Amino acid sequence: MVTDVTREKILWISNEGTIYFKKPTSVLSAFDENETRAVRGFHATIPGYEPTPLCNLKSLAETLGIGGLYLKDESFRFGLNAFKALGGVYAIARYLAGRLGRDISRLSCTDLMSEETKKITGDVTFATTTDGNHGRGVAWTARLLHQKAVVRMPKGSSKHRCELIANEGASVTIRDVNYDESVRLTAQEASGQGWVVVQDTAWPGYEEIPLWIMKGYGTMVDEAIEQMSANGAGKPTHVFIQAGVGSLAGAVQAIFRNRFPERPPRVIVAESNRADCYYRSAIAGDGRPRAVTGDLDTLMAGLACGEANSIAFDILRDYASAFVSCPDYVAARGMRVLGNPLAGDPRVCSGESGALTAGLLTYVMQDESLAGLRDALKLDKNSTVVLFSTEGDTDPSRYRRVVWDGEFPTCEVMSEPTK
Repeated sequence: MVTDVTREKILWISNEGTIYFKKPTSVLSAFDENETRAVRGFHATIPGYEPTPLCNLKSLAETLGIGGLYLKDESFRFGLNAFKALGGVYAIARYLAGRLGRDISRLSCTDLMSEETKKITGDVTFATTTDGNHGRGVAWTARLLHQKAVVRMPKGSSKHRCELIANEGASVTIRDVNYDESVRLTAQEASGQGWVVVQDTAWPGYEEIPLWIMKGYGTMVDEAIEQMSANGAGKPTHVFIQAGVGSLAGAVQAIFRNRFPERPPRVIVAESNRADCYYRSAIAGDGRPRAVTGDLDTLMAGLACGEANSIAFDILRDYASAFVSCPDYVAARGMRVLGNPLAGDPRVCSGESGALTAGLLTYVMQDESLAGLRDALKLDKNSTVVLFSTEGDTDPSRYRRVVWDGEFPTCEVMSEPTK
């Protein structure tokens, strides 16, 4: 079935001026500067660690009519072509530290890789569900720390991503169910086998490890803030961030809110319109999450998640400035824009999920049907925007079909604000 993309709209709802349901200060404190720096300190002990580039897209910013545009390129992270390992490796390290009875702040990755550590912890099998990037990060970590990994993938997952996970030594299979159902099945399977679930979403009763994963993502944000300061860019006024279950978006929101409490940047959450649980929850307006069911068939495989992370939901509900539901052509445009830069800008190879916010920003700034969103967010020549390209071409054949062959063509936007 071919979708008529010209009939799909960009939908948005502004959270500006909303009466917040609660202030999750206890959750926010988990992402304060000291905690984030401590997490980054552990990451710095991992072989091959170095900050990923922060790209200054001067020409694109000028074309779009904004003051500055900076993009964090996570295709360089640990040689894995995606940011996800930051969360998985930190969560697994925290778990093993607990088995050792040690504080993670007093351990290095080398300590956890040692034979002495393995003698104490014994064999541990870590299990997860993934569309690809998170599972590869968990498998890579398990191999690095001489443990085992079992990875389950939802219906429609890329065979190439599956092979990359298997190459890390994990046991991996693709199920005939969507992401959220696969998460439940993996949790059940792990319970029966004595495996440790390392999932990048949270639900009541399963929140400790997901919080560790979210903290792990904070290293990427801390690097970006430091790099902006070093480049004389100052602090951002706006952050566009993509969301699946919302773990990354929640961490990004919490860290920027903590780091700039007096004048925090506006955070805009972008989702696939086939899995827009945050957008639908914002429309409902009662402070409770809404789920999206079905196949969740979207170009943006990494965002094909219909149920929100319970920790991230509270943070984003109370602090995000807007929620935007985006058709696939928005991400495709972002891939083409970043892969074919304007003169003077660096080329960024960004995958389907990583490029969504770049595509959205171009539409918001250039299409008059989105003037309402642009005005609500106060995006103008005085704005400094930060984007996070969370993956490279982790599915190379799909990347080429979009960038080379024009799959999901750019079309005239028909936007629609939600009143």
